[in-house]
Amino acid sequence: MSDTTDNRPEGNDNSHNAEAPTSSQHHTPTPAGSDAAAQTPASPAPGVPPVPTRSPAAAAASWPPPAAGSAQPGAHAPSGPSAHGGYASAPSGATTPTGQAFGPAATDAHPTLTLGDTAAAAPRKKSAAPRVAALLVAAALVGGGAGLGGAYAGVNLWGGSNASTVAGPTAITVNDPSNVNDTAAVASKVVPSVVTISATGTSAGGTGSGVILSADGYVLTNTHVVTLDGQTGDAKLSVTTSDGRVYAATVVGTDPTYDLAVIKLTNASGLTPIEWGDSSKLNVGDATTAIGAPLGLPNTVTTGIVSALNRSIQVASSAAPSDGSDSQQTEPGQESPFRFDFGQGQQSPSASATIKIAVIQTDAAINPGNSGGALVDDEGKLIGINVAIASAGGSSSSGSQSGNIGVGFSIPSDIAKRISQEIIDNGSATHGLLGASVQDASGIQGATTTGAYVAEAVSGGAAQAAGLAKGDIIIKVDGIPVTNSIDLTAQVRALAAGSTAEITYLRNGQEKTAEVTLGTMTQG
Repeated sequence: MSDTTDNRPEGNDNSHNAEAPTSSQHHTPTPAGSDAAAQTPASPAPGVPPVPTRSPAAAAASWPPPAAGSAQPGAHAPSGPSAHGGYASAPSGATTPTGQAFGPAATDAHPTLTLGDTAAAAPRKKSAAPRVAALLVAAALVGGGAGLGGAYAGVNLWGGSNASTVAGPTAITVNDPSNVNDTAAVASKVVPSVVTISATGTSAGGTGSGVILSADGYVLTNTHVVTLDGQTGDAKLSVTTSDGRVYAATVVGTDPTYDLAVIKLTNASGLTPIEWGDSSKLNVGDATTAIGAPLGLPNTVTTGIVSALNRSIQVASSAAPSDGSDSQQTEPGQESPFRFDFGQGQQSPSASATIKIAVIQTDAAINPGNSGGALVDDEGKLIGINVAIASAGGSSSSGSQSGNIGVGFSIPSDIAKRISQEIIDNGSATHGLLGASVQDASGIQGATTTGAYVAEAVSGGAAQAAGLAKGDIIIKVDGIPVTNSIDLTAQVRALAAGSTAEITYLRNGQEKTAEVTLGTMTQG
């Protein structure tokens, strides 16, 4: 949600600080009891405060009040016969040096203070790591009014204590510019590249999120967001940017196999594209930030870590294509706990088919409505498209909703980048086909390992052409571990049709490898 009010905390206005008087001459006092101490000091020039000779208290008491009309900005009018304008005076009867309202000075303190021509500035506290500064500079360059604008970042970000917000509809509010952390910097960079999508059909509606791919309005999101999980093919789409601009949008193409879609905003320009990251270089434990519109709340930022990599999930989808190569059915009472995170909508209760996708698991809070939003790394680069959440109870068929329980899933950016580019170029994306019927190896009688058991290598298919046969147990695809049939299907579908994959398998207990040129999955 944006906030365009000026939320300056009271008492932080630097204009209330009275300027300290300075002297162009420096005098070192002579210890009491010396001959010089008895000498009468020369009269000061008119308008110049006398040089302290005894104590700060006595010196303060002898300073003349400011001339009429020269009151310090913000100073309150003095009252009482002992008031001296903007200067502090010693308490009545004081016999030892005192400070301004802080009680008696230390007994071993020097009785006077020598002031230099220019007071040295106190070292500024470091507000964040150098990376934060770099991210905020990037936000200033590309964020415009939606993020930390150039003037705001250049003038206010590292200085001053006043609360400040960006002019216009505000995506990110920074109340303490001197203490900006990594998450605030990442959010300032990424939020302008994330949009809120509202989809409306004849009898249903819902909200989701999307990621800007180009300045002229290509946006990446989920198929289930723009089709209301397959309930409509012509939903009316309304897209709101982080700075409050609203656009109509049309669907460029959908990819139900990996639940990705690209839409195009009408008459859009000057948008801020997301910066792609490399999901293949992630480590478990890396910092993550999820940005989207959970429950219709735009510009929401949550943080966490990469909880697991090379995870594969099976999600019920009414839009799932039928390719004839997967006859595996979910056992009764074993419904998948994974579901699309619908915002202000319900998952279709008629969803019976499933899709199998490779995902990044994260504990960054993902709730209904985050679908299609960004999962980014600590540099603000896109590493995933948020797609699904886990439910602690209920079933997908009941249409029940579940909030965040610390188990969310995102489609890796390397997969999303390929598919989105193919959709933009061709209107659709391709997927690899192994040409084999597989089962969970752990379910085979006498099993001694996990993997995907080849029940049949289809005649003329890619698996058979590469030498795979019934009884082989596939344990890796391009070095990524395969623990069951879902892993294998998800990894193969992540690859483009016609691409080459290295398959590692066990045959009679011996590990072997095969180079497989994948076929083309037909989407019916």
